[in-house]
Amino acid sequence: MQRILHIILFSLLAFEVTAENTLDKAPELKDIFYGESLYYAFQDRHFDAISRLDAELGQFYSLDNPSLDPFNQQINFVEFSVGTFELAYRMHQRAGRAIKAIYESNLDQKIRNEAAYRLAKIYYQKNQPVNALDILQKIEGGMAEDLRVDELFLRSQVYISTGKFAEAIEILKSIEGEGKYQGFVLYNLGIAYIQNNEEQKAVATLDKMGKIKSDNRAVLALKDKANLTLAGRMLEKGSPEQAKQYFSRVRLKGPFANRALLGAGWANASLGNYKKALVPWKILHEREVTNASVQEAMLAVPYAYGKLDYYGQAALSYGSAMENFGTEVDRLESSIKSVREGRFLKAVISKQGERDENWLHNLRNLQDTPETRYFMSLMASNDFHQSLKNYRDMAQLRVRLAWWLESLDVYVELIELRRQYYEPLLPEVEKKFKKLDARIRLRIEQRDRLNQRLKSMVIARRPDYLATAEERGFLDKLNKIELYVANNPQKNTAELNDRIKRLKGVLHWQVNDAYDRRLTRAYKEMQKLDVYIKKLNTAYKSFVRTRQAATQSYEGYKIPIRQLKTRIQEKQIKVDAVMARQGRLIETMAVNELERRRNLLEEYQIKARFALAESYDRASKKQQRKLEQEMRSKMEQGKEAREELPEKKVSDEESHPVVHKHDPNEGALQRVEPDAGQGKAK
Repeated sequence: MQRILHIILFSLLAFEVTAENTLDKAPELKDIFYGESLYYAFQDRHFDAISRLDAELGQFYSLDNPSLDPFNQQINFVEFSVGTFELAYRMHQRAGRAIKAIYESNLDQKIRNEAAYRLAKIYYQKNQPVNALDILQKIEGGMAEDLRVDELFLRSQVYISTGKFAEAIEILKSIEGEGKYQGFVLYNLGIAYIQNNEEQKAVATLDKMGKIKSDNRAVLALKDKANLTLAGRMLEKGSPEQAKQYFSRVRLKGPFANRALLGAGWANASLGNYKKALVPWKILHEREVTNASVQEAMLAVPYAYGKLDYYGQAALSYGSAMENFGTEVDRLESSIKSVREGRFLKAVISKQGERDENWLHNLRNLQDTPETRYFMSLMASNDFHQSLKNYRDMAQLRVRLAWWLESLDVYVELIELRRQYYEPLLPEVEKKFKKLDARIRLRIEQRDRLNQRLKSMVIARRPDYLATAEERGFLDKLNKIELYVANNPQKNTAELNDRIKRLKGVLHWQVNDAYDRRLTRAYKEMQKLDVYIKKLNTAYKSFVRTRQAATQSYEGYKIPIRQLKTRIQEKQIKVDAVMARQGRLIETMAVNELERRRNLLEEYQIKARFALAESYDRASKKQQRKLEQEMRSKMEQGKEAREELPEKKVSDEESHPVVHKHDPNEGALQRVEPDAGQGKAK
């Protein structure tokens, strides 16, 4: 339980601290879409934030040169933000991959250290402390100052979870004075001392935690928990007097108040002071009957009455407890039936629950949800809490998928309206386009080739490009003759080679001499050609725009929309299946909890029934003893009266003698009282 509490408390604090760091470290926004994702994230709409940020990152990485995009200035921070949002949305696997990619990259060591810290936190929240420790041990060169305490606190949690209590103690002692984790450090330090078998230090630390002053609700809850832990250990050691002191520190309106009141009563009972034990138990007796401590107090109160020999009051209290237990058992049966009929899951995803920011805390106040009466302790568990959140997220995703599917149908209708408008215009547009398209393409290709050659000749002289067709023909013939002579040694004479060279020289001189004039003329002709090409391009682009505007507004959407619909429908099936499994899991957990509480109440009923009978028996015996005592008292008084009676009779006989005479009719002696006026017997 202690380790579970550590995980819960750290998880509650983790994203809050991360969000604060994110705000503090955020650079000036350079991208409006990234700002939009932050806008949704800070409203806890993490799905919208992730989807928008993923789209922006996809576009960024598809750029030819991403470094020129302003988004590049904050890309590392964006990657961390993606991991943070995914972690907040409980996408631990994907968040881990995103941050792990940064950790394994060649970025600056400080950035990699921060990625390692965040990755270790993900592993810790996934209940994988060994993997978290392995990542933390790879941090080199220390952390950034704003994350130093966070990393040390996480490391101490990991050490506690892996059984390295001495190392955890050293770290916690080093950050004890940090205000950021006020209370959390002290409490976990005390727990670490307990696990390390340092009892005295544990008691001193938890006692210090139990006296801490704070306005933070989480710290105050830890304060109550520390006092409750100390009181429990004192009771285990047989020191109820000390336990009472710690129980008295727990707030009456805190989350541990009921357990403290119950424990305070038992501490007094251990001292044999049942009248004082009744005080906290009676306070507890008036609280919410669904609480386990309250239900135990219903048996503890008559137990104390019995110890005080108030058997009649004890019997009445046992009877009242049995009646309450019976009512609650019936409610539990109704709740189990309600959960199995799916009413609880309907309440979880109800519209009223969606509008309520504190939906989990106020779930029991929703209408038609009697099944939530016994879920407070279950809802406090991390597994059930996360399961409920996942179920709600899937329900919202199912609604979103249905909305997307409906939106696609609306889009199909819009496309059909466009088709009906543009199709009558297409034949005329297509007719003009076909006539001009081939001619425009040919002219543009010719112009581009000529323009490319002219540009290359500006950089390097290429007289051969401006040679006439006749000059190119002569040059080809000379090259063939030269090749033929080279391949036939019999005809390869110096005279023939000299003649070939002279002819080539004349030809090259002619081409080079006319090169400048020809190049200038070519540029002038190119300028004239550009005028015609410009007109052709204008006409071409006009036709293309008209044609594309007409066709692209409704063509090409059918297959993508069908594919999107298929994907959405597949996702709907998958979400429904996963949601059904998750719902069954939640219902199983809920029913198991309700059945456990029902079985406990039935045990309480049996105990109360036997205790009631015993109370009646003791009350009857007490009444009988009382009657017997009264009879004995009366008998003793009668005996004392009889002991005084003979002396009185003797004195009377002496003053008034009795004469006996025989009565023939009776045959017996008769006692004759003396006549008051005579001194003799008749």
